[in-house]
Amino acid sequence: MRALLAGVALLGLVACEQKPAGPVPDAIFHGGTIYTGVDGQLPATAVSVKDGRIVAVGAAEELLKTAGEATQKVDLKGAFLYPGFTDAHAHLYGIGEREQTLDLDEVASIAELVKVVGDAAKAAPAGQPLVGRGWIETHWPEKRFPNRADIDAVTGDRPTVLERADGHALLANTAALKAVRLDGKPDPQPTGGRIEVGADGLPTGMLVDAAMTPIGALRTAPSEAQVKETYAKGIAREVNLGWTGVHNMGVWAEHVPLLNAMADAGEMKLRLYNAVDRADFDKATYGEAAGGLVITQAVKLYMDGALGSRGALLSKPYSDKPEISGLLQTDEASTLALMKAAIAKNIQVSFHAIGDEGNRLVLNWMEKAFAEAGVKGQDKRWRIEHSQILHVEDIPRFSALGVIPSMQPSHAIGDLYFAPARLGEDRLAGAYAWRALIDAGSIIAGGSDAPVEQGDPRIEFYAAVARKDLKGNSAADWHPEQKVTREEALKMFTLWPAYASFREKDLGTIEPGKLADFTGFSGDIMTVPEADILKVEPAITVVGGKVVFARP
Repeated sequence: MRALLAGVALLGLVACEQKPAGPVPDAIFHGGTIYTGVDGQLPATAVSVKDGRIVAVGAAEELLKTAGEATQKVDLKGAFLYPGFTDAHAHLYGIGEREQTLDLDEVASIAELVKVVGDAAKAAPAGQPLVGRGWIETHWPEKRFPNRADIDAVTGDRPTVLERADGHALLANTAALKAVRLDGKPDPQPTGGRIEVGADGLPTGMLVDAAMTPIGALRTAPSEAQVKETYAKGIAREVNLGWTGVHNMGVWAEHVPLLNAMADAGEMKLRLYNAVDRADFDKATYGEAAGGLVITQAVKLYMDGALGSRGALLSKPYSDKPEISGLLQTDEASTLALMKAAIAKNIQVSFHAIGDEGNRLVLNWMEKAFAEAGVKGQDKRWRIEHSQILHVEDIPRFSALGVIPSMQPSHAIGDLYFAPARLGEDRLAGAYAWRALIDAGSIIAGGSDAPVEQGDPRIEFYAAVARKDLKGNSAADWHPEQKVTREEALKMFTLWPAYASFREKDLGTIEPGKLADFTGFSGDIMTVPEADILKVEPAITVVGGKVVFARP
């Protein structure tokens, strides 16, 4: 009898091994190495998915036994799979616009800028304004901002607007300045902005921050179909690079219903977490669409401008231009009132701050808002977008207040060419201080700030762990000790953006029950030499268990 019972038990065990109990998955991803992102957990070789969520993670030989006739078996072909990468700070509409406008990213001098713009002006339809974006002068041999005199000869009476890479400054030709009546002596300078002037007191064509606002009148409002097409181009670029989600910053209220409709129609291939522009705080429709594919639950505020265009607000003047210390974009009273309303409506605050004084003011105002409302900052998860230049003594305040630094590693490897000149040696101790913030107890929501930067997850991951430029160069004043480990970098683009958007129970790791969002690369970014991180190729992007990109 015992032998019979033992045989029955053995038979049951064999049957169980052949066909484990549980739901038949819709898809099984196998044939590669799978990093779950869970601390201390070894890589797996397969993950199964049902109804957009993860069913099991483990050995391929076991999970493949759970397949049914309709189960899709996705062969990773040796790729390395990670939790879905989320860009915690980008501008999706701007990314789509970049795909359709004059790209000045590769321009290497004023002379080249003039040639590229001249060629584009010749090719453009008569009477149509010329718009470009992406130039940055910090590495140019001329060592100066371009001016309208540089481009007037090749643009003539065609209004021409060339936005700097950071989006906080632009160059307008004389025709554009005349069209918006900015060609005379600025008296006074605009609040929160700066019109650069020459020795004659007249505008050079360089407009910084709030001074750019009048130029918007030159642009024709796009149709809804054009807006949708621009978003579609941005979405395609993001998923093709490996992003499964974007924290979409500064969204206009009228775009939210369109994005929701795209999600409901199955046209949204990644997850969006929208922060609406401050001006639209009371107009926006908050909530979610398509079961959480698009969530609008935050507001984007601005404290200052950018470091490159000297709009970042510093406690002491710029080292290379001591007559200025940056631009304040808002006032305390109205901002505290908005923060109070945000707390009442349970809307997250994402506050742009780059300079050390700008960041200090944001921390001070957030501390006041929390105290007056009687809430804990840790519960609200408010964010400072960029957090680039900090007073060293302010670094522990982020963790103490529960404020999340939302940072873009590529800013460091670009800005550190000119940051020493802008800031001087002493202020670099608190610049792009990833290591110090993490050691002080903060998490960092990692992003790219595209289209300001390329928006490539490989570049962002590399910048975080190497703190070198794309050619492998660095310097002592880049503070290489501020780089992070690869495990921390992985969290910066997976689990920590999930936490920063209140979705850590659904996203950020590959675990049963979580949403099936995966990013795959051709090489292992956790082990390859750091320079080779830039050489791996996007292999597969999966959102909700569906393959939205696969390398041919």
